[in-house]
Amino acid sequence: MQHLLLHQQSCSEIFVYETDELYGERGAFRVLQFASKAVQGAMDMNRPERIILEYPRAMLYLLQRHVPDPGRVFIIGQGTGTIASHLSGSDVIVAEIDPVVAEISRNFFGYTGDSVRIGDGRSLLEEEKPNSFDGIIVDAFSEQGTPGHLTSLGFFQLAAERLDREGILLLNLFGRGAEDAWIAALTATLREVMEYVRVFSPPAGQPHEPRNMLIAGSRKPIQYQAHGMAGFVEVEPPAGYIIYDPISIDR
Repeated sequence: MQHLLLHQQSCSEIFVYETDELYGERGAFRVLQFASKAVQGAMDMNRPERIILEYPRAMLYLLQRHVPDPGRVFIIGQGTGTIASHLSGSDVIVAEIDPVVAEISRNFFGYTGDSVRIGDGRSLLEEEKPNSFDGIIVDAFSEQGTPGHLTSLGFFQLAAERLDREGILLLNLFGRGAEDAWIAALTATLREVMEYVRVFSPPAGQPHEPRNMLIAGSRKPIQYQAHGMAGFVEVEPPAGYIIYDPISIDR
């Protein structure tokens, strides 16, 4: 393993390194990783156009199956820029809160898009016009997980307002399978806003093993075929509670 970058700020760390083995596959890989040891993105140095990780493949499939020719897409969380790079035919806006991550995406992973906006994704989405996006993708992580203001009823209402009537909201989350109480709560919360919600999880060796999970919501039925889901399978979480935005109390 060869470290190319170690960036430390406040209580967080960002690593970029190269390795000759990733998830049991031999080759030449460049990896973006946060201090939590979760891989945020990876590039095959011999085939840069290849999408290595399963979750962006599944998210792109769901988006393009739902909207075959997406005109405008809003992405919260840049990472290495994989998803945005594979939507070159669309008008893509990428919201990235950390300018260091945006710089890493360009300098180490070859991202060339010119519509990256630095700032909080929810605040930037609020500035957009209603019914103006075919897809909204949330792929934002910190060491504490997905920021809470991107998983609340208020955010889902905002996303629904900014989506076209046939658009789709896609979230990449870190959960522990269908029985995860937080995933169940997210599903219940999104169902307050969207008529159709589907939840996907990759198989795991242990029932409660942490893993990437996907939630999709839309006002029209969400169709898919198993071969396009990169190993993700649909699951049905139990009933969950509703996640509200915290109430600000002036003293």
